[in-house]
Amino acid sequence: MKDYGFLRVAAAVPVVKVADPAVNAERICSLIGEASSKGVSLLVFPELCVTGYTCGDLFGQQMLTESAEKAVGRIREYTRGKAVTVVVGAPVRFADRLYNCAVVIRNGNIKGIVPKIHLPEYNEYYEARWFSSGRDFLEGPSSVSGRFLSNGKDTVREGFHAEITYSGFRTNISPDMLFSIGRATFAVELCEDLWTPVPPSSYHAIAGAQVILNLSASNDVLMKHAYRCELVRQQSARTMSAYVYCSAGFGESTQDVVYSGAAMICENGTLLSENERFRTSASMIVSDVDIEKLSVLRQKTSTFGSVAPDGTRSSAYYGLYSRVVAGEPAATDFVKGLCRHVEPHPFVPKEDERGSRCKEIFSIQVTGLASRLMHIGCRHAVVGISGGLDSTLALLVAVQAFDKAGLDRKGVIGVTMPGYGTTGRTYRNAMALMQALGVTVREIPISEACDLHFRDIGHDKSVHDVTYENTQARERTQILMDIANQCGGIVIGTGDLSELALGWATYNGDHMSMYGVNASIPKTLVRHLVGWAAGLLPEARDILLDIIDTPVSPELLPADEAGNISQKTEDLVGPYELHDFFLYNFFRFGYSPEKLLFLAVKAFDGVYGVDVIRKWLKVFIRRFFTQQFKRSCLPDCPKVGSVSLSPRGDWRMPSDASFKVFLDSIE
Repeated sequence: MKDYGFLRVAAAVPVVKVADPAVNAERICSLIGEASSKGVSLLVFPELCVTGYTCGDLFGQQMLTESAEKAVGRIREYTRGKAVTVVVGAPVRFADRLYNCAVVIRNGNIKGIVPKIHLPEYNEYYEARWFSSGRDFLEGPSSVSGRFLSNGKDTVREGFHAEITYSGFRTNISPDMLFSIGRATFAVELCEDLWTPVPPSSYHAIAGAQVILNLSASNDVLMKHAYRCELVRQQSARTMSAYVYCSAGFGESTQDVVYSGAAMICENGTLLSENERFRTSASMIVSDVDIEKLSVLRQKTSTFGSVAPDGTRSSAYYGLYSRVVAGEPAATDFVKGLCRHVEPHPFVPKEDERGSRCKEIFSIQVTGLASRLMHIGCRHAVVGISGGLDSTLALLVAVQAFDKAGLDRKGVIGVTMPGYGTTGRTYRNAMALMQALGVTVREIPISEACDLHFRDIGHDKSVHDVTYENTQARERTQILMDIANQCGGIVIGTGDLSELALGWATYNGDHMSMYGVNASIPKTLVRHLVGWAAGLLPEARDILLDIIDTPVSPELLPADEAGNISQKTEDLVGPYELHDFFLYNFFRFGYSPEKLLFLAVKAFDGVYGVDVIRKWLKVFIRRFFTQQFKRSCLPDCPKVGSVSLSPRGDWRMPSDASFKVFLDSIE
């Protein structure tokens, strides 16, 4: 089965019985069976879940540690024949010291043991009282070297490499271990490790781990969970990793504190899944993490892996890691059921934060234009106003930029240029909006000028081809440029990011301006920005709402018999919500067209069928490649979001690149 770069991971919180490893092993096995049935490839349990975290001085009892080792053996045997890698927490005795460890198990084998490095010495459960730090394995041969007797078996320590026989298996024990599952690599840290200024996971990620597991036993006090969530989310962002966090829950002693059983899965700063805390039963969360996306993000981020040398850990960390093949991933059917939300509108902020995001986006646009005006000492800006969404947003930005720069709004010259396809609705909205905002209004019809131009070049006006359309677009741009010359101003571009991606602009027509304020704003976001602005401008609210409801059109073809728009852009190039979805994921994560199709089918389930999506994806690929020449000479424009097609920084692509290999993948 094709995995599309995904790996299915899970965090399971069992109900523990403190100091009863046999019972805990059975409960852990039950959850392993459940995870295996769901196609999980990597499953993590809480810290010391085999014994319970709250055993206290019982960790000093030989019987408990021996029982824990037997319980791990029971879990190990249960994994035979299952394609799931399991990581459980257990106390492990080595070289006459006890370590708080994560035991990595796969198909009846112990693949490695990872000891906790940072032991808390301040909370109710003073770990340093019972456990030694995994730092022992990082400080060279002098700390634990030579041959030792551990649990009655020989172990060998060679430099930074330690071997142990545990639960009947000879394996490695070290904090610096990387485990591979297919093309995914994971590493482990335990609880307090994450709360340090430089967590071990930072080094693990730089060394190649795309997935970080955290076995934790973090008690709950007021407001701690919010901080814990932010900590996990931020570490996943900082390390560009998937971070699977699993903490102890019900059954742990409540003698002094309470454990809520928090579990969460984050990916590059985004929370994918979180469980319900304070349950009295076991819980499990499952999510598909995108290994391919994480690898591409790291590849594209030149500073990933940059660390200041500090001797032991950073200057030579690549050589310190043991690399272990855990096995192949489970045969998970991602096509039938993908365990993650696929956002259909990645450019549009979530509803609960839309207002603040729109304000920030608008402020970036406004500040960019205001700065440019003040820098060149310009007191006039010329904007072509069509009554459509893009020119409306550009006019709103221009007005606010003039306010910010302390300039008279009359310096904003709004020019409406009705032509062959202009409808009464868009004309009225254009005029009313300019008047409501208090800018200078100019109306210059273009039909006669275009008629004369058609006669000059010998074009039949009744032939509504590309010459017919582009003549109008270039005539409008010529008017705007010449008015700017008259008043000593600059032309403000109205074209948006989606149009740039598709090349839906007339070269040296609406393609050109002196400052393009919308060049980083995709079409799906423009509508929300104008809607947000409508709430702040009561004098223009009704006009703006009607503009939002107007079909997107260049209005270059005559209106229909009823006087309505006959040329609807989305009928020609496809739905902008699809193209914005393609653009975002193609640009940000380097997804192949095949993966774009797969994800789009999931995101737009019930909205568009697979054949429709494939049709418009082909259009996107062809147009994106063939229209690069228009993007190669874009005017200056402020970058707003993470996706920008400016040739000066964010997207450098040859105009004659072939799209064949991309198109063939979905043909």
